Amino acid sequence: MPAKYNAEPQHASRVEALLHSRGVEHVRARKHGATVVVESGPEDDPVKYFRLRRDGVHLWCLDMNVRGGRWERTPFRDNIDVLVATVVENFPWVLADIA
Repeated sequence: MPAKYNAEPQHASRVEALLHSRGVEHVRARKHGATVVVESGPEDDPVKYFRLRRDGVHLWCLDMNVRGGRWERTPFRDNIDVLVATVVENFPWVLADIA
């Protein structure tokens, strides 16, 4: 993917703000290449919940963390706001506080 499609720090800030505004305050979001990873726990051993993978200027794909630490692609592809709402409203167990 071209470098112009890498995630930017403001994307991670936006995801984190959206989650916190919906009451999911135990998570943080960080930029990693073309993705924004949502996680919690200690920095050196985080629990990863889901990630948004950049797929264009304004489009992102949703990947869920599965057993074994692998990422599983989902059929969801939209903007950041819609994908965060999708996870919170349709898959709340993914965001359960494990700590």
